[in-house]
Amino acid sequence: MLDLKPIVYAVLKEYALPRDGTHGVAHWARVLENGLRLAGETKARIDVVQLFAVFHDSRRINEAVDDGHGKRGAELVAGFRDKWFTISDPDFDLLYEACARHTDGDTEGDVTVRTCWDADRLDLGRVGIHPKRLCTEAAERPEIFNWADGRARLQVVPEIVRTDWAIP
Repeated sequence: MLDLKPIVYAVLKEYALPRDGTHGVAHWARVLENGLRLAGETKARIDVVQLFAVFHDSRRINEAVDDGHGKRGAELVAGFRDKWFTISDPDFDLLYEACARHTDGDTEGDVTVRTCWDADRLDLGRVGIHPKRLCTEAAERPEIFNWADGRARLQVVPEIVRTDWAIP
């Protein structure tokens, strides 16, 4: 498991939105927890899932429609690589694709990329959207879907935000 705290802090230094906003750190942490739970079944690459959670919305410039934010997040991944974390070339390619295309609505691709997308889509309840276009069997299972969607709708702030990331 990666130590995400220094990466989170580095990303937040340049984050344009409120860190407690709809696409802020609580969302990142729920996406992380969703992704780790899914990866237990999908066998997705854990390092990619972890980094996706932090970077996928890291370059949003507003809380509404923000075309291109995934690609901007992917470019930030490229800039942080080998400075804040190391990742193999194949895993980097998966992470870049997952970030760049996470809003396209796609459902086909590598299981790690699909796990990342589902981890994010399972958190759409926070904005009153029923997740659709899920792309892993694990995300569609009622016990996982209901767990993640319930946390999203309640806007649960995962403990990792306060403990591991030390963000009040």
